[in-house]
Amino acid sequence: MKASAYKVPESYSFKSIWRITLPILVALVMEELLGMTDTAFLGRVGEIELGASAIAGVYFTILYMLGFGFSIGVQIIIGRRNGEASESGTGFSAIGRVFWQGVWFLTALAVLTMVLSYFLSPPLLRGLLQSEKIFDAAVVYVNWRIPGLLFAFMTALFRAFYVGTCNTKSLTWNSIVLVGSNIFLDWVLIFGHLGAPAMGIKGAALASTISEGISFLFFVVLAFFTADRKYGLQKIVGPVWKELKHMLSTASWVMVEYVMNVSVWLLFFLFIEHLGEEELAIANIVRSISEVPFVFSAAFASTAATLVSNIIGEGHPEGVVQVIRRVIMLCVVTMLPVLAVFAIFPHWIISLFTDIPSLIDGSVPTLRVMCAATLLTLPWNVYLQSVAGTGNTRVCLRFDAVALGIYAVYCTIIIGVMKSGIAVCWTADGIYSLCIWIQCVIYIHRKKWMDKTI
Repeated sequence: MKASAYKVPESYSFKSIWRITLPILVALVMEELLGMTDTAFLGRVGEIELGASAIAGVYFTILYMLGFGFSIGVQIIIGRRNGEASESGTGFSAIGRVFWQGVWFLTALAVLTMVLSYFLSPPLLRGLLQSEKIFDAAVVYVNWRIPGLLFAFMTALFRAFYVGTCNTKSLTWNSIVLVGSNIFLDWVLIFGHLGAPAMGIKGAALASTISEGISFLFFVVLAFFTADRKYGLQKIVGPVWKELKHMLSTASWVMVEYVMNVSVWLLFFLFIEHLGEEELAIANIVRSISEVPFVFSAAFASTAATLVSNIIGEGHPEGVVQVIRRVIMLCVVTMLPVLAVFAIFPHWIISLFTDIPSLIDGSVPTLRVMCAATLLTLPWNVYLQSVAGTGNTRVCLRFDAVALGIYAVYCTIIIGVMKSGIAVCWTADGIYSLCIWIQCVIYIHRKKWMDKTI
């Protein structure tokens, strides 16, 4: 059957796509508030703390992406198994087995990463940073933030289960718990309210770590009492190397890809740090604001990956292109008003993150460039995760590597050589997104992925 003649079922309609995406979107927006809250509070402490949190925050995110990337691989596999079981009516218990293999792997990965980070992070950051003050603050942040990796990895795994099975409503409640506790703890620990000592950047890191622990416990209780028992989540399954090895054949490429993806930000901030402490603070403010449109893209991208994997599992790969187009249309319609508000009212938006006049005025041109770059590259993340949803995660890594190489050369020229202003430097983000988008479009429409099994 030709793709043009195939009509996707009602479960892939615009309404269904939005029903799945909305809880993911709310969850991601709430979780991004975790970092944005730190920026908003530290923006009232000082430029050093604001700049250090940018570097240290991205550094932590790179480590987190090891586990998050694996969870996305798990989500793709769960989506495929869910589609296969929905088509046949049996086999849902395989999802629980996949989940528990993820638990054992991510626990071991978290412990290993935390131990290595304790010894390696200080010398690594020392070699990357020029400012002694930013280095000292960044090390403090990382040391208090790293213990939260285990909680963050487990939370990502629960998200993979709920998204992969298209049961996303629980994500909203978990995110409310996460962000609510983080805002309260930031207020208490950064500024020293309710009798607590004023810990500054250390308090921001500790607040995030404790909040992620609370989020994890919420998911454990929720899954134990409410998860459908047909998935076998409540039945503990010990580690099985053969199954885990099979999962890693898909998930390992996603892990590397996600680390590379976030490394783009670290590379960018390291370039900016050489321009000055004020420029780094501006970059952190705009990056925090840019996370808002990005989470819209990420939410629809996550939905696309799950729906693509599900529809292939149901035996209808010819419907993939139609699903991708519908997801992108909803993504664009949803994001345009957000970008318009940012571009029209930049001073008001920036003032939410800092009350320092020079930072507010200096951030306006960069914020508008960010909006323009995002507008030009809206669908890139949806396409990239759709490619991952076909099971060809190794291809995603290749696309990311090509884009990262072009990005690094571009940053070297406009920042390292030309010493351009921060607004001009931000065009690099658009270059990176455009490179990935072009590669993914070509790949999807060539349809060489249709016979891929996972």
